[in-house]
Amino acid sequence: MSADGGDKRPADARMAQPAIKAEPPVPQAPAEPPKKRSNRNRYLLMGVVPVIIVLIGGYFWLTGGRYASTDNAYVQQDRVTVSPQVSGTIVDAPLGENAVVKAGDVLFKIDDRPYKIALASADAALASARLQVDELRAAENAAVSALSAAQNDIAFYQKAFDRQQGLLAKGVSSQADYDQSEQDLHNAQQALEQAKEHEESTLSALGGNVNIATDDHPMVKAAQAQRDQAALNLANTVVTAPSDGVVAQSDKLLVGQQVSSSTSVMSLVETQTSYVEANFKETDLTKMHSGQTADIEIDTYPGRKFKAEVASIGAGTGAEFALLPAQNATGNWVKVVQRIPVRVRFLEDFANLPPLRTGLSASVSVDLQSTPTTAAAASN
Repeated sequence: MSADGGDKRPADARMAQPAIKAEPPVPQAPAEPPKKRSNRNRYLLMGVVPVIIVLIGGYFWLTGGRYASTDNAYVQQDRVTVSPQVSGTIVDAPLGENAVVKAGDVLFKIDDRPYKIALASADAALASARLQVDELRAAENAAVSALSAAQNDIAFYQKAFDRQQGLLAKGVSSQADYDQSEQDLHNAQQALEQAKEHEESTLSALGGNVNIATDDHPMVKAAQAQRDQAALNLANTVVTAPSDGVVAQSDKLLVGQQVSSSTSVMSLVETQTSYVEANFKETDLTKMHSGQTADIEIDTYPGRKFKAEVASIGAGTGAEFALLPAQNATGNWVKVVQRIPVRVRFLEDFANLPPLRTGLSASVSVDLQSTPTTAAAASN
């Protein structure tokens, strides 16, 4: 190739190079006109979103402050401390730990032999008291007879004395006969006084009523009371469950163990008295009253709501009933929202409730716009 850009190859070489055919241009499809974006979804969102916002805002505006709720709530059940009424040795303890019992089931038994002997002794003392009353009645009858005889003797000796006194005045009788008749009259008078005192004593022993029934006599009543106490002690050797529930700490009670009266030996959790104690903030109690409806959710049974109502509102904050109340008269006082215990009872039948355990965590929501029942409102 020359400097001027021309092809300097020989002519025959240039003639031998095949010619390159130019391909025809590929026709291109005409560009489609841009489609117009549909505004239908946009208009739909612009119309629906504000409506949803208004509805949500209206719901919160209408229900705002209507419900008071707290998760500081726990299931509570009454607990009974079981104590024997008599002392003795345990001879039977059939229940195991956490045993479910019904009212009247035997919890444990105490050796009853000493109490059977005491009952037999009380029966004998009662029979003896009844015999003594019969003896007192017979003594009263004898005293009345003796008093009547003494009164007759007085009349006899009074006549003899008067006769001797007249004979002595006439000089017919001697002074010795007169003195003897006077002495006999004095003796009769003393005997009459003694008979009166004895009759009054026997009548007093009968309570002032000679016709008193034997079992109405104070001595018999006292013996009867002793006998009843002995029978009660014998019955108390068998300790039964006062109500339905679950026994706790029964594994500590062993056969052969010596127990004393009024000493705690086990506990019974009453399953028929389940309720929830919810600790609400003091600011939640402005419109809360007994009888308002409530919903309970228990952590053990998630997703299930239990219908309930406010049973009562505590008399004071938890701090007031604490073992060591807070001393707020100090320089480092900080205001803390106080909580009030509110008792909430289940409206469902206990037979339909699932097993509940004391101390279970719960959540409570109270409808503050619900109308309290008449009885609950009257209690307020």
